[in-house]
Amino acid sequence: MTDRYAVIGHPVAHSQSPRIHAEFACQTGQSIEYERLLAPLDGFAATVARFRAEGGRGANVTLPFKQEAFALADRVSERARRAEAVNTLRFDAEGVYGDNTDGAGLVADLECNLDFVLGGKRVLLVGAGGAARGVIPALLDAGIGELVVANRTVSRAEDLARAFAPRLEACAFRALAGRKFDLVINATSATLSGELPDLPAGLYAPEALAYDMMYGKAEMAFLAAARRDGASRVADGLGMLVEQAAESFLLWRGVRPDTTPVMRMLRGS
Repeated sequence: MTDRYAVIGHPVAHSQSPRIHAEFACQTGQSIEYERLLAPLDGFAATVARFRAEGGRGANVTLPFKQEAFALADRVSERARRAEAVNTLRFDAEGVYGDNTDGAGLVADLECNLDFVLGGKRVLLVGAGGAARGVIPALLDAGIGELVVANRTVSRAEDLARAFAPRLEACAFRALAGRKFDLVINATSATLSGELPDLPAGLYAPEALAYDMMYGKAEMAFLAAARRDGASRVADGLGMLVEQAAESFLLWRGVRPDTTPVMRMLRGS
């Protein structure tokens, strides 16, 4: 019997996850079905419950439900506990298990695929939602020199600063004026609607990388703006998506697929 998995989000039609996991399954000889589930903004828990009742074995969780997924899980991994956000659910006899593979996926993409060494770097994380929470522990563990979280609503960034004190600084966008960073990561969903975070000019240090956790057309505006502002390199989040998906696949199926051919396939298309 084929096991069922899904990605749950709002929006979710743009997600490449079904294609990625189909490639992983073919590569590893696993028999799975993987689909997209659009959850109403007030109906995440109900969507999960229905999918589980229909025989679902696990799910990836995307914006804006990662913190709701953390609250929903009966048990969570240590990295999910630290992030207080979940992007991977596994359904088993003991209930709902939650993990967060986002941070591992981001660090793998930066260091392995993009050859960007994180040790000692000054990092700006734009956004303070579940996507940002999910990657903070992994960034800190990678030995970065400085981490600043900036958000339009500064109180949300301050909540993160308290959770990860004293290794994280919070501020409003306007307070970034005059500062320089080696890596600027967009963890907001603003680019999905064609908007840009209201960042001051001059944020990029020499050889700096701008990274958008979104991918496809959604990330183009942020990365174009970063190039105009002096970023030497830019990258979208497709590599992070594939790397975190491989971690999820490992949790579900007990085998970690090779990400390189999948990224090559996606870039080619």
